[in-house]
Amino acid sequence: MDPRQFEHIVVNDNDIHSIVMSYLLHNCFDETADSLASTTGIHQPAIDRDNMERRKQIMHFILEKKALKAFELTEQLGQELLEKNKDLQFDLLCLHFVELVCDRKCKEALEFAKTSLAPFGNFQKYVGKLEDVMALLAYEDPEKSPMFYLLSSEYRQQVADNLNRTILEHANHPSYTPMERLLQQVTVARQYLTEENGKDAFPPFSLKDYVKG
Repeated sequence: MDPRQFEHIVVNDNDIHSIVMSYLLHNCFDETADSLASTTGIHQPAIDRDNMERRKQIMHFILEKKALKAFELTEQLGQELLEKNKDLQFDLLCLHFVELVCDRKCKEALEFAKTSLAPFGNFQKYVGKLEDVMALLAYEDPEKSPMFYLLSSEYRQQVADNLNRTILEHANHPSYTPMERLLQQVTVARQYLTEENGKDAFPPFSLKDYVKG
């Protein structure tokens, strides 16, 4: 379909509710999903409630600065899950190291780095980030260091989202929601129109600006 026709497509309420429902279940907002179902009458798809509760706990642990608990609970879902996703394994271990540093447990942090992080130094793709993580030890206030992003809630949310998608994929569920795919399509379509007609006619799509109306 010509991207210029997208704005003329009519989406009914049931489709919108289904899209929102899939997003809520994907991100473990089970109570909100139940509320949406009761107020709209929309049918909830069959889901593995136990898996969702595990994912919810794991994401909670990451955001509450308990990365090691998240790591252990993830391994309970499948020993090979993190072994096959070394990037995520590394990110979770780095988060735990950061937590130790922020708690001023520098000796414990060094011991943890030697046993759990050092092996990643054998792979070039991890060296830069490993150096950033270790450099936090040199700062009395890590939050004021150039590597402050490693302590941010946004970074933790990013790791939590990536792990949630990985667990879903491991359980043979879609790793991205219809809402996310729609936003990707809108972004690509708007980029196409911008390149064809100029940015003044079709400025790049911004979700923040769209929500503001």
